Amino acid sequence: MINWIYGFVLLLLFVLENIYFKIAKRYNILDVPNARSSHHTITLRGGGVIFYLGVLVHGLIFDFFAPWFLCGLTLVALVSFIDDMHPLSAKVRLLFQTFSLLLLLLQLGGHEVSWGYVVVALFVGLAILNIYNFMDGINGITAGYSLSVLLPLMLVNEKSGFVDPSLIYVSALSVLVFCLFNFRPKGKAKCFAGDVGSISIAYILLFMIGSLIIKTTDVTYLLFLLVYGVDGCLTIIHRVLLHENLGQAHRKHAYQLMANELKIGHVKVSLVYMCLQLAVSLAFIYVIPDTVTAHWLYLLAVVVVVALLYVVFMKKYYCLHEEYLASIIKEN
Repeated sequence: MINWIYGFVLLLLFVLENIYFKIAKRYNILDVPNARSSHHTITLRGGGVIFYLGVLVHGLIFDFFAPWFLCGLTLVALVSFIDDMHPLSAKVRLLFQTFSLLLLLLQLGGHEVSWGYVVVALFVGLAILNIYNFMDGINGITAGYSLSVLLPLMLVNEKSGFVDPSLIYVSALSVLVFCLFNFRPKGKAKCFAGDVGSISIAYILLFMIGSLIIKTTDVTYLLFLLVYGVDGCLTIIHRVLLHENLGQAHRKHAYQLMANELKIGHVKVSLVYMCLQLAVSLAFIYVIPDTVTAHWLYLLAVVVVVALLYVVFMKKYYCLHEEYLASIIKEN
């Protein structure tokens, strides 16, 4: 019976995604490439709304009730969708993201802890939401990476039971539906996730990982997002050192150098990030002893290794990006 339900959900999500495509075409919700883009064709934007719709469908079919989480997700998805159509200021986006995260923390029981923990959780949450959005720059990377996070969560949930497993399954199905239209070579994607997609799936994953941390009291489970975190944080640090405006679009992430300067296919680059995160997470689950000390030592070791990989890669290939920037200045 359950298999038939998930089959129905998959079909329903596929239909909803195609309905959205018709709406996007009707109202010209499009992503027009510019000099900072990693694509060169006009593409439908906002296809990642299916992640939000997946949670709504799940709530209706599986009687899932987490009101503050659903309110927060609805708010952040709506604001992100508006931003996809009519760009909002960074201050407005951060204001609504902060309020949405407060609702998420309320759902997780944040009102029962000290304000110090709440402030730290808000900072981490905002960082994850925005890094997830920054990393959504090539075909397949948001969908592929999200699957590499959801799979370990499924495995851990079988033991810990931190969330209704059907929520993870339906979220994975929504990502798979999006993959049908986005996990494609450069120039072949039918749609992009848009801010509504990248921010929504990040918020959903934050709810799951937050629930896991609350259940186990082990914050090292944040390493399920480690690869994005290292790339995102080190790229921000790099841009600060270059005295750049962090709100301005750029192409300095490692994945962007792979796809643009090194001309590696979008699908291949997305698979690199997906497989690296899976390797980190699965080793954590199946190889590392289940002790606090072992978890922290592993987290620190992996952060160092991945950071070194990032630094070595940048030292070797960032010069290609500088040549690209020089060519733009020369053309203008």
